[in-house]
Amino acid sequence: MDTNNPSPDSYNFDGLGDYLPGETDNTSPVDGPPRPVDWDALNSDEIEYELLTLNQWVEQERHTQLFDATVIPPYWHRHQALIEQLSALRTHKLAAYDPEQHGSAPFGWLRDLDEWKTRMRELVAQLGCRIDNCRSEAITRWPGEPEPDPADTPPWLNTADRYEDFVTCVLWRVERRRAIEQRYYTAIATHTDSTTGTDTYQP
Repeated sequence: MDTNNPSPDSYNFDGLGDYLPGETDNTSPVDGPPRPVDWDALNSDEIEYELLTLNQWVEQERHTQLFDATVIPPYWHRHQALIEQLSALRTHKLAAYDPEQHGSAPFGWLRDLDEWKTRMRELVAQLGCRIDNCRSEAITRWPGEPEPDPADTPPWLNTADRYEDFVTCVLWRVERRRAIEQRYYTAIATHTDSTTGTDTYQP
């Protein structure tokens, strides 16, 4: 095996749960036809699963379709905008190749792929994400908007090993979502306590 270009099966996903490359498939955990992924609505476990599944699909598709780094840069996982673009493309292809789909549906996906590549090139150039680097997103703050929370800043970029960087960023995204979940459950428990006068929250 070429150690300079490791296969997805060789990734070290320690701490990322049970969904390892090679053990996932092209379906969601929910039975039925392909469904869009609403990334804002996912819990921490679902984010972990979807990111690992999407990464596996991207690794396969970038070789099949010969995508270069101006279309899919190595550090796409650092940008939510790129995650959602890739996720939408994956869902579109799964729907087009669904066994119940019309026979001409794959042609529609290939036609849409050309438009998608143009949009990705523009977005990747705007983000400044390249084969060997990835700059932080420049988000314009509106008047009165508070300073960004340091916890919302991605981990330091690992330019020496893209695959290690992916693992680090997945863990970071999972922990961020778990923190949001914890704040939500705490708020629900606090509201319940204030309306019933009982202590119902269990950490």
